[in-house]
Amino acid sequence: MEMESSSGEPWGLRSLRLRKPPTDGDSAGGSSAGYAAEEKGEPLSPAGRLFHSPNFNCCIVAIMGCRTEINPVVIKAGLVNTLLKHPRFSGKLVIDGKKGGKKRWVRTTVNLDDHITIPDLDPNVDAPDKFVEDYVSNLTKIPMDLSKPLWELHILNIKTSDANAVGIFRIHHSIGDGVSLISVLLACTRKTSDPEALPTIPTQKRAGSRSSCGFWQFLKIIWLVFKLFWNTFVDVLFFVATMIFLKDKDTPIKGAPNVGWTVKRFVHRTVSLDEIKLVKNATNATINDVILGVTHAGLAQYLSRRYGERESNKGAAKKGNNLPKRIRLRSALLVNIRPSAGIEEVADMMMKSKFKWGNWIGYILLPFPIALQDDPLEYIHRAKATIDRKKLSLEPILTYTSAKLLLNIFGVKVAAALIHRVLSNTTMSFSNVVGPVEEISFCGHPLAYLAPSVYGHPHALTVHFQSYMNKMTIVAGVDQDVIPDPHKLCDDFEESLKLIKNAAVEKGLIKNDIQ
Repeated sequence: MEMESSSGEPWGLRSLRLRKPPTDGDSAGGSSAGYAAEEKGEPLSPAGRLFHSPNFNCCIVAIMGCRTEINPVVIKAGLVNTLLKHPRFSGKLVIDGKKGGKKRWVRTTVNLDDHITIPDLDPNVDAPDKFVEDYVSNLTKIPMDLSKPLWELHILNIKTSDANAVGIFRIHHSIGDGVSLISVLLACTRKTSDPEALPTIPTQKRAGSRSSCGFWQFLKIIWLVFKLFWNTFVDVLFFVATMIFLKDKDTPIKGAPNVGWTVKRFVHRTVSLDEIKLVKNATNATINDVILGVTHAGLAQYLSRRYGERESNKGAAKKGNNLPKRIRLRSALLVNIRPSAGIEEVADMMMKSKFKWGNWIGYILLPFPIALQDDPLEYIHRAKATIDRKKLSLEPILTYTSAKLLLNIFGVKVAAALIHRVLSNTTMSFSNVVGPVEEISFCGHPLAYLAPSVYGHPHALTVHFQSYMNKMTIVAGVDQDVIPDPHKLCDDFEESLKLIKNAAVEKGLIKNDIQ
């Protein structure tokens, strides 16, 4: 779907220069971002309360590679006109009474110098890519300051292998779900080619339905309804079983129950989105099917090597298939069940004083078949079958409703403990977010890549796919005590895509026109 120009106040680098930028001692936010602290405020959503429990103190990190050096003055002026108009980014958390009191968001005046960190860096630092990884990893050791709005931006003017500077957003998960927060950040960007136009985000085209009312069409509808209720029943049954006793197999990528409190490391790898689309068209699948199949294949390769290293006295991986049989490995997939607001709607909402926000997320337990396939296209076929089945299930709606009910009846501690148990009994997190189709600029700074992820949940591995222009960035967030070689895991993802694409070429399903 094409996005039109914002109905709010347009801005670009030219308009930023017309405004007086905040000085180091000034507060930023203006009257629209600075309601009095005495205002009653808005209570936390149920999921927001969970994200402030000790078991789920989760934060989202969004790493933005810029093509140019970042100008802090321009960034500050841009944030005043965009992000600070959002009530969650200009509101702090207030706790009523003593410990255990109700938490609510209250508008406050934002001093950008309290939120933007600009370390003095040596531009000739050795191994700049590793330096950025270390910097982001160190952020996971530092708790967020609850006395101010729960977000921060770190500006690293250092040249890496794929960017000339790096901006790192850290945002507490209680502010909103991942999809909503990425939408907010994208609503702060504009097309590089048109500084007053919002990004274009592609939407999935739905096949047109025929208006047939025949007997066979009626039977088909009955069958689909039956499958919907049956799949939902089975999924909820497995979800409850996972909460009580059903655990994934202990593998080299499964963390201990306390892994949510450990330091995380984030690495990323960029592959061709055009190649993913070629495989999608060749296999009559979706992009989600392809990236899930690539993840299946990459994890199978990685685990086979790790199992081989375990069995080798010399530490060198054995050749061949080292995977044990019957590996139960599942991913907890968070699903945004709120009616999706487009980028333009989010940008328009930031210009208004009131709109509904928060975390509206349900869970899906997604099984990952871990096996080395003779035919690489089999990974795509199995992934497609898994996703098609999950589409005919109300699992995310029921898990969201159940979590909300548990929280209201038993309180945050019990609800958090039960959900933490579900996640601890699974192996990893997996997500995919669609990004802009053209180059965008954040406050006048063209972006080379986007690499979002999350930490604080009880998984040693989080895999996130983020599309941008004609590229797909794979982000792996890991506990290095469990996964000491995350770059090798990214190598396996990248190599798996090549193997799958080459298999489609060899079968004559696509032409090898992507170099």
